[in-house]
Amino acid sequence: MLKKIYGSAVFGVEAHTITIEVNVDYGIGYHLVGLPDNAIKESNFRIAAALQNNGYKIPGKKLIINMSPADMRKEGSAYDLPLAMGILAASNQIKEMHIERYIIMGELSLDGTVQSIKGALPIAIKALEEGFEGFILPKENAKEAAIVSGLKVYGVEHISEVIDCFDNNTPLEQTIVDTRAEFQKSLDHPEFDFSDVKGQESIKRCMEIAASGGHNIILIGPPGAGKTMLAKRLPSILPPMTLHEALETTKIHSVVGRIGAQKGLIAQRPFRSPHHTISNVALVGGGVIRNQERFHCLIMAYCF
Repeated sequence: MLKKIYGSAVFGVEAHTITIEVNVDYGIGYHLVGLPDNAIKESNFRIAAALQNNGYKIPGKKLIINMSPADMRKEGSAYDLPLAMGILAASNQIKEMHIERYIIMGELSLDGTVQSIKGALPIAIKALEEGFEGFILPKENAKEAAIVSGLKVYGVEHISEVIDCFDNNTPLEQTIVDTRAEFQKSLDHPEFDFSDVKGQESIKRCMEIAASGGHNIILIGPPGAGKTMLAKRLPSILPPMTLHEALETTKIHSVVGRIGAQKGLIAQRPFRSPHHTISNVALVGGGVIRNQERFHCLIMAYCF
């Protein structure tokens, strides 16, 4: 029997929908195709243990799993949950009521606990664009995905919650975030406030002039003089970010997994503190541009 489950892959700061086709046939074997990396190839061990520890199993038949489009490289362990649900649905161990309406993502522990993923926000944006009804993902990432209005976001902590949703029609708890209220709240409470600085009147005046005029500023002094402390608080006196800028910044942080479980929209201008011995090539992410290096490059664009 053939079943289709939908996930998503993140390239840069954009997401692309991935169709996971699971076919159960006569014979023995587990075949995973579609350019998966090693983390995905190892998923069968995590999935087998997670299912066994929750009363299910990988069927002793030939399993052919295709991750389409087959010419696009897939990376990371976030496909554990959709692969597991596809195997259960294709082997008739659970019902698959409207499972094709949802994007499902999450890494599995051996006991079935769903671990956090990266790129939840761009995945949610893409899911809304392509008309999916909802997005099922780890609870730790639910708040950042719920920033996207118009898409139902369900945060789960265990694979049993997802199984019960489709097999027993047990409703999942929807995560709802008021994006504009969250945006205004973040604007009013910066993590590092310029008003916290006591003394240093001359440099504070210089930084205020630089911030108001949009000028560059270089801080030179001995260790412990307060250069980093002052620079870290400079974003709090810069013009506030627009909602569009906040969404773009949050998307970048989401891709590299720098958004905490209790944090949704990032409305403060970001501050990056590379080591003072960093080379020019390292600063701009020379060589092969990976997500972490893109993060440094793109954040710098928002800082200056």
